[in-house]
Amino acid sequence: MFKTIRIFILLFILAAVSYSGYRAKTQSVEWKYTLMVNLYPINGDGSEIAEDYISRLTHDEFASIEQFMLTEAEKYGRTQHASIQIRLQRKLAKRPPAPPENANVLEVMWWSLQFRWWAYRNAKVQGPGTQVRLFVQYFDPQRQQVHHSTALQEGLIGQVNVFASTEMREKNNVVIAHEFLHTLGATDKYDMSTDFPMFPDGYAEPDKTPLHPQRFAEIMGGRLALNQFDAVIPSHLNRVVIGTKTAQEIRFLAKPDSN
Repeated sequence: MFKTIRIFILLFILAAVSYSGYRAKTQSVEWKYTLMVNLYPINGDGSEIAEDYISRLTHDEFASIEQFMLTEAEKYGRTQHASIQIRLQRKLAKRPPAPPENANVLEVMWWSLQFRWWAYRNAKVQGPGTQVRLFVQYFDPQRQQVHHSTALQEGLIGQVNVFASTEMREKNNVVIAHEFLHTLGATDKYDMSTDFPMFPDGYAEPDKTPLHPQRFAEIMGGRLALNQFDAVIPSHLNRVVIGTKTAQEIRFLAKPDSN
């Protein structure tokens, strides 16, 4: 009897957690109210450069992300409530568990659970309503490269790897905006092996003639296609748009009737 009761309780808790997660995902793209986005800076490599940069962060650092979302919402006819508010939170000393590289499905699932548990333990949000949490890890810009950023719609969390450089600030915001949209259900629209945007959904102007160079980048395509072989990260979010497919995924735009 006791074992049966214990199993029932565990199943009830699991169902409650699953429902809570489902509601959070749904509410995040209802666009009835301003969506709160909590941003936690982290020293990604323990460097003095990253530490100094983090100490000077202000909300203004991320203003272009808020403006980008508002501009794109208006483009798709959304109301004034289809916006976000970034809240710069305290610096975290602990780093989130890094996603496994070239891992199988089970390893990715295990990492996902670890990441969600880490986020729960280290960054509990304050206040009511659905809220996104982004853990932005800053690195010394002298590093040649950093690991790919990643985000989960389950839990509305993401970890973003960027450079601690004023010159890189707006490019950093492009990466942050990309990962933020992942938490809302937007999918990547670039070739994972080349980082080149996929045609047509990864292009901002798929109908442009000639096709290259593109004048803007699609946010989930990630890069601005200069020609059929070369694409670069946009220098600013004012060179980026939310394409039709992405707008449908985050419910800025209704999906076409499948019937």
